[in-house]
Amino acid sequence: MARRKALYEGKAKTIFEGPEPGTLIQYFKDDATAFNAEKHDVIAGKGVLNNRISAHIMTKLEAIGVPTHFMRSLNMREQLVRQVDIIPIELVVRNVAAGSICKRLGVKEGTVFPYPIVEYYYKKDELGDPMVNENHIFNFGWADPFELEEMVAQSFRVNDYLNGLFEGIGLRLVDFKLEFGRLWGDFDELYIILADEISPDNCRLWDVKTNEKMDKDRFRHDLGDLVEGYQEIAKRLGLIPKDGIIHGGNIDEKAACELGEIENELAKERRLRSVNKGKPKNPRKA
Repeated sequence: MARRKALYEGKAKTIFEGPEPGTLIQYFKDDATAFNAEKHDVIAGKGVLNNRISAHIMTKLEAIGVPTHFMRSLNMREQLVRQVDIIPIELVVRNVAAGSICKRLGVKEGTVFPYPIVEYYYKKDELGDPMVNENHIFNFGWADPFELEEMVAQSFRVNDYLNGLFEGIGLRLVDFKLEFGRLWGDFDELYIILADEISPDNCRLWDVKTNEKMDKDRFRHDLGDLVEGYQEIAKRLGLIPKDGIIHGGNIDEKAACELGEIENELAKERRLRSVNKGKPKNPRKA
């Protein structure tokens, strides 16, 4: 596919204009960052693995009724997604204590919560993505109560499904981050769509038997080879051959190109539930 105009470049992905109106191309980079990009490295094959894992999970979530922006994979690093207006709130769902919550509240890492905890963070890199509450969200107009209610409901549904999915391959879902976007219908009806990605970059995943960390904490805290952990997740999900596609820091291009595309067939016939409770405000028709 010919390179298109870049619209946005983040720490781990670049967004390009799509081939048709209302679509974008999401490109997964090999960059690994931590501590608000204070730590940075380029790790060969990381983007390939994240692209494949996220495409697979998004398709599975669509099958249980969680609408996503994912349409289909295009190649080993790119996927076609629906264009949505990103809501600047990141939702973090925590099942087990790890990361920042341990530092903030003095909770011992590994403590299992009786109920999942949902936290909100304002998506603003230059501010360090600060934690916020519902009053901040509503006062600053980042989302209205009906949108946030839908985001939280979908987050719990994603959590329920992913817990089962990962438990089935011997992994514990410790926590994860979600982003959502607004999608406007032909008659200005408003839908909330799961966006961004779901991969080891934004999920903490521990081996059930050994508690070995298989996610980006390997890079954050120098716990082991990042690609080794990501590859193990992809293998257990049946997404790559058992002998892997990255060896000694080099990608087996032939094996990667032969993996096959993942397509979200259900997105074509998607039936969405509108969250409109008042007069819609479509910014693209202002």
